[in-house]
Parts: sequence; structure tokens; C-alpha cells
Amino acid sequence: MKLGIVGLPNVGKSTLFNAISNAGAQAANYPFCTIEPNVGTVAVPDDRLDWLAEYYKPKKYTPATIEFVDIAGLVRGASKGEGLGNKFLENIRQCDAIIHVVRCFDSTEIIHVDGNVDPVRDIETVNYELLLSDIEILSRRIEKTSKAMKGDKTLAAEYDFLDRLNSFLNEGNNARAFEVSDSEKALFSDIPLLSAKPVIYAANISEDDLMNGGENAYVDKVREYAARDGSGVVVICAKTEEEIASFEPDEKKAFLEDLGIHTSGLEQLIQEGYSLLGLISFLTGGADEVRAWTITKGTKAPQAAGKIHSDFERGFIRAEIVPFETLKELGSMQACKEKGLVRSEGKDYVMKDGDVTLFRFNV
Repeated sequence: MKLGIVGLPNVGKSTLFNAISNAGAQAANYPFCTIEPNVGTVAVPDDRLDWLAEYYKPKKYTPATIEFVDIAGLVRGASKGEGLGNKFLENIRQCDAIIHVVRCFDSTEIIHVDGNVDPVRDIETVNYELLLSDIEILSRRIEKTSKAMKGDKTLAAEYDFLDRLNSFLNEGNNARAFEVSDSEKALFSDIPLLSAKPVIYAANISEDDLMNGGENAYVDKVREYAARDGSGVVVICAKTEEEIASFEPDEKKAFLEDLGIHTSGLEQLIQEGYSLLGLISFLTGGADEVRAWTITKGTKAPQAAGKIHSDFERGFIRAEIVPFETLKELGSMQACKEKGLVRSEGKDYVMKDGDVTLFRFNV
């Protein structure tokens, strides 16, 4: 799964990406520093997996991962090809969700593409370009469907759906707010609309604001906008996150505690991104490896088994499951078994986040 990091130039996208992936993506004080998207795969923080590693002392530790893509800064007219617009939009199209970085700090040293900081204006600039691109794509789809209808009247329902969606977008609404019936979901997902992608707004604050509680008037405006948009907000200081990215875990923990912070902005962003995509993890453990396996909410046991190996799904017999919290509370798998708390689940079982699982199969 990919999360695209987007925003106007000079809002802190590449600085944030550096912190996320520790990949050293170039960051500079001018637009279009990032031309080709940088990609970083990062671990999803999971204390449960840490506990399993202490319990099993495995040879290998494999957390769930998520991909972040640092995409070139956007300017007005991107939907018409201005700046690196076409490339920018296509890169977003390849992502599953969007991390929209919004500048929420003043600085005389870092230029702003519009001359001053206004987070709502900046958000709307990006969203407007995504919306214009969607309207253009939808118009082409409507034209194609209209022509095909002349020889196939069964396309009338599709045309009606596209026409309603087009009217909705032309009123300035994002596609993710459009109500879609169960029978229309497949058609809706078949249209590569940028404004349909779920969004987290990353409110990028200064180090001074971070030291003073992490809130300011700019952040308040982002929260208000996100509430109307039905999107999430994570407050970060990209510069600080970049600085502590290379710290040892104990150093990072001590640094954050000094600031009165329990988890870093990056950890929150990674976890929010994982949740935003509707993902959960089931866990496996043993002397060879402890691992978090990524699945979507609603996945049944055989399909979850198939994440490990296709043979597991093909020859699925049952899943032996204990919730992580139960295992942690009792302290050992043997204690769970003795109390009859290791369940045997069949093909219709829907996996839960944190299920510690052993699959039984026969091929």
C-alpha cells in the first residue's frame, strides 16, 4: 500500500519524507526540488510485535510495512500541465491515499510560493487541482459512455451515475464525499479519481510551537477544514522529526518525554496511514520469526493464510487463534491453552487486529 506525500512547494514534504524513511531525499528552499518521486518503505510501529519478540527470542523480526512516496510540489494550473503538474497528478494516481502536508509556521528564511502562509488557501489550491483533473477524466468517461449507449441501452444506469457524480464534482465537492450505493461501488472504484482518495492533513509546525504544546492558530484552521472534509489531522514538526530519525530508541523516547510527548508525529502518521487504508495486522510467532501480516479489515481466515503462502489458503483446515491481549495477560501460549483460550476457527472466521495465529493446512 502506498501513501503519497503531497502539498505545495516548500511546505516540508521532503523533510518529512527524510524523517519517515531516513532515505536522505534532497530538501531545498526552492520549488520542484523533488522531480522524480522518492519511495520509502517503513515499519508500522507495533508494541505487540515487540512483546512477541521478547517472548519467542526469534531469529527474525518482521513488522508490517507501508510505502510513502514523496511527490513533487504542486502549483496552480497543475491540472493543465503547469509546473510539473501532469507528472505530479499521475504519481498521486498510483497511490492508495494522500498525506497532505500543510505549512503551519511562519519563517522569513523559507519562501512560500504564494508569499505568505495561509493553510486553508494552500489546502484548497491542491484540492482544486485534483478536482479539476477528476472533472476532466470524468467528462471523457461520460463522452465515451454516451457514444456507447447508442448501441447498448444497458449503459443508461452507468451514464446516469456518471452524470450525477459529474454534477457533484462541479459543485466543488470531493469525490470521497459522494454517496455510492452497493451496486455502484465497482463502477466508482473503476474511475481513477484523485479526490476520491482518503486524506490525512499533516500540519507542519515550527520547533518553537512543538516546544509549546504543538498547537497554533494555523493548526486550528487545518482542523476546522479537515472536520468539514471528513479527513484526519496529525500535527508534526518535520524538522524535529528529521533530526531525531537517527536517534536510538531510548534516546528518542527520552527526547519526546522531555517535550511531554508519548509518541512522535511520525509514529502517529504511520499508524494513521495504516488505519486510513482500512488495514489491520494478524501476528505469527515462533523461534524462527515473529511477524505482523497486513490484511484489510473483513478478511477471512483462509485468505489471511494465503498472505503467508498460497498453499496455506488452498489446503486450509483451521486457524488456531488467541487474541494478543489474552496472550500478554496470561504470559504464555501454554497458559492460554490450559485455560481453553486458544480458539479453533474455520473458513468463515473474520480475522481481528492482533490475532496471534497458527494456521493448520493440508495440501
